[in-house]
Amino acid sequence: MNNHTRLKYTVAVILLCIAANLLVSQEPEGPDAQSSFGFGLGLDLGAVSFQEDGEAVAYQRLVLKPDFSYGKFGLGLWLPLHFRFTDNGSEFREEDWVLQDGEKPLEKYLPIFSYVRYGQKGDEFYAKLGSIEDGTLGNGFIMGGYTNTHFLPDTRIIGLSLDADGGLIGFPYIGLETFVGNLALADVIGARIYSRPLAGTSLPLLPELQIGTTFAADRIPDAQYDFVSDPDMVQMFGVDIRQPVLDKPSVSLAAFGDLVFQDEAYGGMVGAGGRIVQHILYGAQLRFLGENFLPVYFDGQYDLYRKEKYAVYNGDIEIPAYAGWYGSLGFAFLQDTVVFLTSVEGGFGEPEEDIEYPRVNATLSIGEGILPGIYFDLSYDKRFIKGLDDFSRGENTVLGTALNYKTGNALITLGYTLRHDPASAAGEDPWMTTATLTTSVDFSF
Repeated sequence: MNNHTRLKYTVAVILLCIAANLLVSQEPEGPDAQSSFGFGLGLDLGAVSFQEDGEAVAYQRLVLKPDFSYGKFGLGLWLPLHFRFTDNGSEFREEDWVLQDGEKPLEKYLPIFSYVRYGQKGDEFYAKLGSIEDGTLGNGFIMGGYTNTHFLPDTRIIGLSLDADGGLIGFPYIGLETFVGNLALADVIGARIYSRPLAGTSLPLLPELQIGTTFAADRIPDAQYDFVSDPDMVQMFGVDIRQPVLDKPSVSLAAFGDLVFQDEAYGGMVGAGGRIVQHILYGAQLRFLGENFLPVYFDGQYDLYRKEKYAVYNGDIEIPAYAGWYGSLGFAFLQDTVVFLTSVEGGFGEPEEDIEYPRVNATLSIGEGILPGIYFDLSYDKRFIKGLDDFSRGENTVLGTALNYKTGNALITLGYTLRHDPASAAGEDPWMTTATLTTSVDFSF
């Protein structure tokens, strides 16, 4: 197939997708008028350079992003096409779709799935394949809020989150949560099995008592960047308990606890949290952390701090045992369209090591429909806070934003991440920045 034929096929595919969307987007009639079927087509246009024979070669980028939904089922695809115009016509980059030497089929073709989803976290059956931003097991003391999206758009990592509750088959006594951060490498993995021993009773709240055990590991700690020769596998397991205490429209409260073992280190926590009048989010924990123990090892920033965490795990960096605390407070309004949540954690007494100094994490999400054409997410993470002056410095800070502007069917998205690398070598720029600007046209209905 020559280049001109390829271009004709590409244009034909785009036109067919648009035509199909216009057909299905007509108002349904009859008994199926309330059908939840949906189809959308997003188009990303831009430019990018690739290294070829030691030189940077510029290509135009066209990404088709069809999105389908039906009931609890959702599917999003990411279909990239890079091309450039030469004196002889147009030229397509075959590396987009053709396996190259050393490439594995899963690594090559899994990234075309932005996501495949059924249900939501907390449903009796939930599954999501693709980009995952909320990987959590149990109470989150081992894995809480892990995300595999830090390297977008350059690298798309395909993960899997799969939960099944025995209530689905009329046996509510057991359940399972599983997680794989990267299906192609199976590096970050985890599973939790839990039971409800009192599910068959009619006692208030006690049927919801959960007792669980969790295993999580990073089989390839240096999967994203090399920092050590032949690293050992990171692995940990724990037991947990969770008991609802109040479940009323005006206030909800659940008590929980964990005991976790990380190699030779161990730690535990007890806590409680819930909502007040559906709008105020709150939580608190007491933590008892042994030597070299890191709570929430697989957190939302894990892929950015693998090197630092591994150095503690294998004993290259030693931190003392200490008693700590954790508190969170936030609010949610307009059916969780506006959500703000901030958390602070640290150690009791006078800190002796950096790890004991407070850490602050804050997120703000303004959903679509609040501001005309604008919706966004902001995040702020600050570690090792020794004084108020530290908030004016960039060290140990990660800032993130995703700003969206929508007018009609056109959408412009600005993504920006700034991180200070405390382990950068002398003379190197310690600031690591990632900025993306994406324009798209969405034909969804």
